[in-house]
Amino acid sequence: MINRLASDLDHVLAHTIDLWDELRGQRLFITGGTGFFGCWLLESFAWANDKLGLNASALVLTRDIEAFKHKAPHLASHPAIRFQCGDVCNFDFPVGSFSYVIHAATDASAQLNTEQPLHMLDTIINGTRHVLDMARRCEARKVLLTSSGAIYGKQPTYLTHVPEGYSGGPDPLDPQAAYAEGKRTAELLTALYARHYNLRLKIARCFAFVGPYLPLDIHYAIGNFIRDGLHGGPIRVNGDGTPYRSYLYAADLAIWLWTILFKGEAGRPYNVGSAEDLTIAELAERVSNAFAPRVEVKITQVAQPGRASERYVPDVTRATQELDLRQWVTLSDSLQRTILWHRTTIQ
Repeated sequence: MINRLASDLDHVLAHTIDLWDELRGQRLFITGGTGFFGCWLLESFAWANDKLGLNASALVLTRDIEAFKHKAPHLASHPAIRFQCGDVCNFDFPVGSFSYVIHAATDASAQLNTEQPLHMLDTIINGTRHVLDMARRCEARKVLLTSSGAIYGKQPTYLTHVPEGYSGGPDPLDPQAAYAEGKRTAELLTALYARHYNLRLKIARCFAFVGPYLPLDIHYAIGNFIRDGLHGGPIRVNGDGTPYRSYLYAADLAIWLWTILFKGEAGRPYNVGSAEDLTIAELAERVSNAFAPRVEVKITQVAQPGRASERYVPDVTRATQELDLRQWVTLSDSLQRTILWHRTTIQ
């Protein structure tokens, strides 16, 4: 069967070719392996495993194996990938040792954060601790935590790009901060486990992304805009369009995550994302122009004169200088590839 992501996966492999040898013959454990991040990790792992003859294997924790078989049957049936059914907070520890653990399981649902903030907080904190206990038990060499740029709280207007050294944070009395505070606590847990159990823990603070497997029907603006365009428009901006965002393509994301796992300094967080910022209104126009013919854009609110624009944009200098990471795929190409993938998926 032809993999529709073959060119993207070749791109990932070309930029990680020197990293994979240490995974040769090893076992990898992944939580969140059936989500957006997880699918790209599994796609790129399986591709490298086959192309390089690594003879490695991955065990993926999931709550719904059958749903994943429907979503990505080629991954579900891959001989190097196995699944364990369970919840991240209380799954049974698998038998044997695992050299690498990637903890990518977090429901980033804005609806869940609003309606069940205690459940979200409990899942992030208890799930992270359970995974860290598993990593300690299986004597993992390296562990990667996928954290979030949300840990910085509201980005101040004087910062166009927020660096890892920024010491701000979300309001701890705001119930809407459950996701962000959960991620902050997850990072603290990694620091404590690293100190007490000598685990080599890596932290990826992830911002915003686009690409195949990204859900189009939840709170991600870029996914909603692509969905609107696929349906013929109009692309609807639920706001005044002034907030700033940036987007990294999923194949580049995979490169960044594997590089941080294998080469990142333990205990040192790395922002993961694009530094190329644009407003939500500009993003809507970029998505519109990715369709032929372009579709209409409707902005539902009028911007208030003089009000500073809200920003959520990372400073990625650390990853660029220390790990030689960058944005290889432009936003225009990212949109074209994502739209094509969804069109072929629908067909």
